[in-house]
Amino acid sequence: MTIEVIMPQVLLALDTSTDFCSVAICYTPHATSSPCIISRHEHTGSTSSTRVLPAVCEVLEEARLTLSNCVAVAFGAGPGSFTGLRTAAGVAQGLSFGLGIPVVPVSTLLACAERVRLSDPDARRVLVVLNARMGEVYWADFSWDDILEDWRVCRPATLTLSTCIPVPDEPFTLAGNASSISDMLYVTKQARVIDCYAMPHAHALALVGWRIFMDGCALPAHLAVPEYVRDKVALTINEIASGHLRS
Repeated sequence: MTIEVIMPQVLLALDTSTDFCSVAICYTPHATSSPCIISRHEHTGSTSSTRVLPAVCEVLEEARLTLSNCVAVAFGAGPGSFTGLRTAAGVAQGLSFGLGIPVVPVSTLLACAERVRLSDPDARRVLVVLNARMGEVYWADFSWDDILEDWRVCRPATLTLSTCIPVPDEPFTLAGNASSISDMLYVTKQARVIDCYAMPHAHALALVGWRIFMDGCALPAHLAVPEYVRDKVALTINEIASGHLRS
């Protein structure tokens, strides 16, 4: 009698939207088990592109799995560093084409909200604000739905001045690295909790990507594109001379 060995389905997650190269795999060792996560999160600065694939090999080796076990590739689609977003999207697309599997674009802001809940399961409303420089911030507002067991988007990813962020109408956690900006003093005073460490991380991104994949919302490889939100990467010489500030 031949016993069929059922290998776990693996979702690979990549994020290089910040100065960190972040890679994780999400998989279920058994059909009825909860997803397991193995990750690497390293401060690599501008060299993330050289660490992504080695880190992928490391997490797969630790789980004793291979790329052939992967059923989808999730990636941090943005907003974030322009170069970093292109790196993650490009690697995800290349792996997707090569393996014949779909991609799962995940908002980096949503990954931040997920990271809040990993450390604080009682968090129901999360306002994520990331420093976009040039006096602006990326932000989004999320609410946890206990029935769906997933996030609802109250306000999608937006780029504004740090003084133009609306405060949620219920107790909320303020997540992200923009909480220290002086112009956000009003928002920070209204928050029930401030979590400046809730930044994009492949562990949280993998969990969000897994739910998206299980809901049947993965995309074909050619749709692996970044979500820049901002279409301008730097101030002009005239703008700098006229007094625009970089935060």
